[in-house]
Amino acid sequence: MPESSAVVRTPHASRYLQQLCKHWSHKFETEFDATRARIVLPLGETRLSADAETLTIVLAAEDAARLPDFRDVVVRHVERFAFRETLRFEWSS
Repeated sequence: MPESSAVVRTPHASRYLQQLCKHWSHKFETEFDATRARIVLPLGETRLSADAETLTIVLAAEDAARLPDFRDVVVRHVERFAFRETLRFEWSS
Protein backbone atom coordinates (compact mmCIF):
# COMPACT_ATOMS: atom_id res chain seq x y z
CA MET A 1 0.00 0.00 0.00
CA PRO A 2 1.62 3.32 -1.03
CA GLU A 3 2.14 5.76 1.83
CA SER A 4 2.81 9.45 2.25
CA SER A 5 3.63 11.25 5.50
CA ALA A 6 3.99 14.76 6.86
CA VAL A 7 5.24 16.20 10.12
CA VAL A 8 3.51 19.46 10.95
CA ARG A 9 4.93 21.72 13.65
CA THR A 10 2.21 23.03 15.97
CA PRO A 11 1.70 23.32 19.71
CA HIS A 12 -1.95 22.33 19.12
CA ALA A 13 -1.34 18.90 17.58
CA SER A 14 -3.51 16.95 20.01
CA ARG A 15 -6.40 19.40 19.61
CA TYR A 16 -6.31 19.12 15.80
CA LEU A 17 -6.02 15.33 15.91
CA GLN A 18 -9.09 15.07 18.14
CA GLN A 19 -11.11 17.63 16.18
CA LEU A 20 -10.42 15.84 12.91
CA CYS A 21 -11.42 12.49 14.39
CA LYS A 22 -14.60 13.82 15.96
CA HIS A 23 -15.51 15.51 12.68
CA TRP A 24 -15.06 12.33 10.65
CA SER A 25 -16.37 9.88 13.26
CA HIS A 26 -19.93 10.53 12.10
CA LYS A 27 -19.20 9.09 8.64
CA PHE A 28 -16.11 6.89 8.90
CA GLU A 29 -14.50 4.26 11.09
CA THR A 30 -12.44 6.19 13.63
CA GLU A 31 -10.33 5.26 16.67
CA PHE A 32 -8.50 7.90 18.69
CA ASP A 33 -7.23 9.24 21.98
CA ALA A 34 -5.30 12.43 22.75
CA THR A 35 -2.07 11.29 21.04
CA ARG A 36 -2.94 8.64 18.42
CA ALA A 37 -5.63 8.17 15.81
CA ARG A 38 -6.72 5.96 12.94
CA ILE A 39 -9.37 6.99 10.40
CA VAL A 40 -10.56 4.81 7.53
CA LEU A 41 -11.69 6.97 4.60
CA PRO A 42 -12.77 5.97 1.09
CA LEU A 43 -9.38 7.22 -0.18
CA GLY A 44 -7.45 5.08 2.33
CA GLU A 45 -6.33 5.00 5.94
CA THR A 46 -5.07 7.97 7.92
CA ARG A 47 -2.89 7.49 11.00
CA LEU A 48 -2.05 10.47 13.16
CA SER A 49 0.12 11.03 16.20
CA ALA A 50 0.51 14.14 18.32
CA ASP A 51 3.12 15.32 20.76
CA ALA A 52 3.83 18.70 22.35
CA GLU A 53 5.32 20.18 19.17
CA THR A 54 4.21 18.13 16.15
CA LEU A 55 1.33 16.45 14.40
CA THR A 56 2.46 13.49 12.32
CA ILE A 57 0.16 12.33 9.53
CA VAL A 58 0.61 9.06 7.64
CA LEU A 59 -1.67 8.29 4.71
CA ALA A 60 -1.95 4.84 3.14
CA ALA A 61 -3.87 4.48 -0.13
CA GLU A 62 -4.72 1.46 -2.27
CA ASP A 63 -3.35 3.30 -5.31
CA ALA A 64 -0.43 5.76 -5.46
CA ALA A 65 -2.40 7.88 -7.95
CA ARG A 66 -4.92 8.67 -5.17
CA LEU A 67 -2.32 10.07 -2.74
CA PRO A 68 -2.37 13.69 -4.04
CA ASP A 69 -6.15 13.92 -3.62
CA PHE A 70 -5.91 12.19 -0.25
CA ARG A 71 -3.31 14.72 0.93
CA ASP A 72 -5.50 17.62 -0.23
CA VAL A 73 -8.54 16.33 1.66
CA VAL A 74 -6.63 15.90 4.91
CA VAL A 75 -4.81 19.25 4.60
CA ARG A 76 -8.05 21.15 3.93
CA HIS A 77 -9.70 19.64 6.99
CA VAL A 78 -6.77 20.18 9.36
CA GLU A 79 -6.36 23.78 8.13
CA ARG A 80 -10.02 24.41 8.82
CA PHE A 81 -9.43 23.59 12.50
CA ALA A 82 -6.14 25.52 12.56
CA PHE A 83 -7.48 28.77 11.13
CA ARG A 84 -5.64 30.79 13.78
CA GLU A 85 -2.22 29.66 12.60
CA THR A 86 -0.50 28.86 9.33
CA LEU A 87 0.56 25.23 9.15
CA ARG A 88 3.27 23.87 6.90
CA PHE A 89 2.75 20.40 5.43
CA GLU A 90 5.86 18.83 3.94
CA TRP A 91 4.88 15.52 2.42
CA SER A 92 7.25 12.64 1.77
CA SER A 93 6.43 9.38 0.07
